[in-house]
Amino acid sequence: MAHFHVFVGPDASPAYPIVRRIGPGDLKDALSKGIADFGAMPSHLVFLGLIYPIIGIALARMTSGQNALPMLFPLMSGFALIGPFAAIGLYEMSRRRELGLDIAWSHAFEVRHSPSIPSILTLGILLMAIFLAWLTTARVLYQSLFGPTAPDSYTQFLHEVFTTSKGWTLIILGNAIGFIYAVVSLSISVVSFPLLLDRDVGVTAAIYTSVRAVLTNPGTMALWGLIVTISLAIGFALLFVGLAVVMPILAHATWHLYRKVVQNVPRR
Repeated sequence: MAHFHVFVGPDASPAYPIVRRIGPGDLKDALSKGIADFGAMPSHLVFLGLIYPIIGIALARMTSGQNALPMLFPLMSGFALIGPFAAIGLYEMSRRRELGLDIAWSHAFEVRHSPSIPSILTLGILLMAIFLAWLTTARVLYQSLFGPTAPDSYTQFLHEVFTTSKGWTLIILGNAIGFIYAVVSLSISVVSFPLLLDRDVGVTAAIYTSVRAVLTNPGTMALWGLIVTISLAIGFALLFVGLAVVMPILAHATWHLYRKVVQNVPRR
């Protein structure tokens, strides 16, 4: 029964929340509220946000060897696939602020006491599996075009990618495949983690609700995905330090996006 609970919640029957239609104005409002959360809790959010540049720097270090050069971009772009899970503590901070509770940074880790924690971890493992599948796909694609031999340097690698037909094939196919992974990840996670944090509905209902949110608001959710992509690109371009600001704002905006798109979810 414990495993069953993970998928359908304590009622042994999935409870599917109602999904609203939203527009670009709602995204703007969610972002504004995310920025407001950051402004109200900057020291806490920067502390938590440091997780992201640390991970980013670690990813760069992992690819500092020549054999890993081709995996640098897949690792950086794939970071967004597991971002929703990594941001769970920040969702909790916004939830607490919304309810008027204490927002000391230590409360970000109160999520470990959530009745939904088994479901949250299960969904996190699913996102990690998608992330690893993307890395495997990216490596196979690169090796199918350039072979197993690693480039001698960053300069040679960039030259091969941007000045050869194989390189442009890699760019086009890689981005097309990456787009599919991104759509899948966004569809199952855009509101599922905030929903599980707010209500113990189980993985099945959380994923169903998230997919419904995307299908009900395809244009708006596509715009949200674009905003996330551009924001993360800016964060990485600023040598990962920008992620300490970008990621908290996006995480808190995601909580407010969840509040806008999911109806009739009782608060704890």
